[in-house]
Amino acid sequence: MGGTSKTTQTQTSQLSPYEPAAGTLNGILGNLSTIAGGAGTTPNTAQTSAINQLSANGAAGSPFTSAMTSGALGLLNGGGATKNDAAITSNLNDYKGLLTSTANGSEVGANSALKPQLDQITRDVTDQVNGAWAAAGRDGSPGNAQALGRGIAAGVAPVIAAQYNTDKTNQLNAASSLYNAGNTTYGILNGNNATANSNIASGTNVASAALNNENWGANATLQAEAQRAGIPLSQYQTLLGMISPVAATFGQQNGTATGTSTMSGAQQFATIAQGIGSLWPKGNISFGM
Repeated sequence: MGGTSKTTQTQTSQLSPYEPAAGTLNGILGNLSTIAGGAGTTPNTAQTSAINQLSANGAAGSPFTSAMTSGALGLLNGGGATKNDAAITSNLNDYKGLLTSTANGSEVGANSALKPQLDQITRDVTDQVNGAWAAAGRDGSPGNAQALGRGIAAGVAPVIAAQYNTDKTNQLNAASSLYNAGNTTYGILNGNNATANSNIASGTNVASAALNNENWGANATLQAEAQRAGIPLSQYQTLLGMISPVAATFGQQNGTATGTSTMSGAQQFATIAQGIGSLWPKGNISFGM
């Protein structure tokens, strides 16, 4: 016959670091304890000074806001690229005014300097022809008149032809110049418009930067205050990250152990007899029949 008994034990063990490292670990923990005493408190003097400077800069705002805003508005209005368009157009109109009469042919044969020259030729030919016919005693005759007409025509025709050719050449040149001037002017104006459009596109980007710049002061202040709160928190986080693994590794370890044992019938009888025998003084127990 056998029996079963159950036993429960609680054990506590003390974990210690590797002996040669104990001194070093204790020194480290001591230094961390000293540092921990100041963690989570107000930032030190240097940190406070830097944070206050950041806050002051933020409160003052960006010194470039006004210039950036002005620049953005200027670019959005074309950046002045078309500012001189009126003057450029006026120059073209002035040029047209100087060449239009030549270009349209109204000055062909109307050279004011040509008439005196033709008059002089006519006088010279008349004097020469009439003098010759008078010397012959035939002045005023039909032959005299015919000779005079031919002489004048021969004298003035080359001059008139040359002037006509010059006038027509000037006309063609003036028309070509006006055409080229118009193309050049319109090219300049189109280029100005393209530059203005490009400036407007650039102004959009600058405007966005200007808006961000307006918020720079507030953002700088928020960042400074975040540093003011974050420095103590980061100190705590660093210290906890260093101390927690050490504390978890070296310390007490408690545990409960439960076990079950089985005894034979002889063992149980001996245990019971031993218990009964302890109830009477030695020598006082007798058994009668």
